[in-house]
Amino acid sequence: MIVASWIVAGVVAAAAVADMAIAFPFNRQIVMDVMFLLGAGLVAYLAFDAFKDIR
Repeated sequence: MIVASWIVAGVVAAAAVADMAIAFPFNRQIVMDVMFLLGAGLVAYLAFDAFKDIR
């Protein structure tokens, strides 16, 4: 489950960066891209924190 969270966060972050660079897939909505990046970062951090608790 933790690894899946990292993968999903990475995919969302990659999509947001691609949108900022080439306006695909979300038609270059910069505010939404920043929100997607913040959300992906938060999910990745929470997954990392849960991973530390398990170890």
